[in-house]
Amino acid sequence: QVQLVESGGGLVQPGGSLRLSCAASGTFFRLYTMGWYRQAPGKTRELVAVVLRGGTTNYADSVKGRFTISRDNAKSTVYLQMNSLKPEDTAVYYCNANPTIDITTPGTYWGQGTQVTVSS
Repeated sequence: QVQLVESGGGLVQPGGSLRLSCAASGTFFRLYTMGWYRQAPGKTRELVAVVLRGGTTNYADSVKGRFTISRDNAKSTVYLQMNSLKPEDTAVYYCNANPTIDITTPGTYWGQGTQVTVSS
């Protein structure tokens, strides 16, 4: 069983930055594919970024060059650095843990979500 707790969301102006954190319980964090997903009102949940156990990353086209996902296996934590934020980035952001290396499908473990609002 894996428990995920996100933090770092909030209100930011367009062009600003935020860093989200996701702390995971369990002893096998280093073996999991970790991802960030988001869901805006009225839209389906979508992939933002994933990082595999070896450090390989994958991003949605909409965030490439602006967002960076990283992981610290010693702290069992995954991060999402978000720069040059846009109003269309407004959503609830969810952390996900996947015991497989399939980056096309999220795993079964989800955090509770953290709200990110980009507005002037």
